[in-house]
Amino acid sequence: MLKSVKSRAEEQFAATQKESLKAVKQKEKAQLETVEKVAKLRALRLAVEAAEKEVAVKAEAAKAAKAAKKTKKA
Repeated sequence: MLKSVKSRAEEQFAATQKESLKAVKQKEKAQLETVEKVAKLRALRLAVEAAEKEVAVKAEAAKAAKAAKKTKKA
């Protein structure tokens, strides 16, 4: 009887440890997915900002060229 109680307790403990390990792995996976998502969004945001900056620089250059052409005519 003592052995069966001890054995059952050990089995329950092992099952609890297994569930706990599984929960930890799921939590780590979720955290990794979040980190990857944030990195992807950050990369997209930086790409958009770089593209907007490039457009602004080109627009400023075109504006300066137009102003230079206008003053050259006058």
